[in-house]
Amino acid sequence: MAAQHETQLIDETKDALRETAQLIEAAANAQGEEAKQLYAKIADNLRTAKHRLVELETQSVDKAKQAAKQTDEYVHAHPWQAVGIGAAVGLLIGFLVARR
Repeated sequence: MAAQHETQLIDETKDALRETAQLIEAAANAQGEEAKQLYAKIADNLRTAKHRLVELETQSVDKAKQAAKQTDEYVHAHPWQAVGIGAAVGLLIGFLVARR
C-alpha cells in the first residue's frame, strides 16, 4: 500500500514538473496578463511538486528509521549471527575488491 502511494506521488510529481516545463515555454512567448497567469500557475505547480517531494522524503526517512530499528533489535537478539553476517559480508567485499 505504501509503495503504491509512493509510486503515485512520484508520478504526480513528474506530471507537475512536465506541465511546469510546458508552462515555462508558453510563458516565454506570452505577454501582459497571460504571462502573469502562466507564471502564477508555474509557481503553484512548483509548490505542489515540492510538497510531494517533501512527503516522499518523510516516508523514506521513516522507512530508513524503521529498518535501522529492526536491524538494531536483530543484532541485540542475535549478536553472534550478526557478527557472522558482518564477517561474511566483509569477506565478500574483500574478495571482490581484490579481484580488481
